[in-house]
Amino acid sequence: MKKSLLVSSLVVLGFAGPAAADISVNVGAIGVMPNDDSASLPVIESVAGMTSGSTGVSVDNNTQLGITFDYQLDKNWSLELIAATPFKHEIHGTGSLAGLKIGETKHLPPTLLAQYHFDIGSERVAPFVGLGVNYTTFFEEKVSPELASVLTDLAVVTANDSVDLALSNSWGYALQAGVNVEMTERWGLHLMVSRMAIDTVADVRINGTTIDSAAVDIDPTVAMLGIRYRF
Repeated sequence: MKKSLLVSSLVVLGFAGPAAADISVNVGAIGVMPNDDSASLPVIESVAGMTSGSTGVSVDNNTQLGITFDYQLDKNWSLELIAATPFKHEIHGTGSLAGLKIGETKHLPPTLLAQYHFDIGSERVAPFVGLGVNYTTFFEEKVSPELASVLTDLAVVTANDSVDLALSNSWGYALQAGVNVEMTERWGLHLMVSRMAIDTVADVRINGTTIDSAAVDIDPTVAMLGIRYRF
């Protein structure tokens, strides 16, 4: 998966093109901080005798190694592809389920943006804004033992049942602002903050059949601070 993502990145950014000096790579810490909002879990509410609409889920923060590729089109415009090592998030209950760990998941959110770089009269500092599209794929979803125990206590499942968690993949927009700071001819700093629209549906499944679902708007703030190298 990682090799395929790297190959796709280089192809999209024109790595094989004639203008090798137009390519920059940024490597550093990238954090995903969800601004989440979710629907309730109606089946669990009904079985447990909870008030309708009193439950929900939330997703915690995570930081990974970020790698972004920039391809400069002209003085002001460039393309950037954001990639990273897989993010891992814990999913917790809210409302009547507060304190209950629902499960965990990993995801990759490759994002392609068109950037506009402002000319502020400085040869070293280049602020920019970006607009693009994000695709987020979730994988290795796991139900927590705590949730499995609660479902067993509620007689929703037995010890012989298989309980799984599944999250749907997502397409959405991405907005960005940041700055590149040149330190030498090839080395510099890269700082960016993005807001991404990531919407998924979390399904709780028993023996492969969905018994409860919640639509979750994750919509994270994504921030990166990295070292920039210009080829």
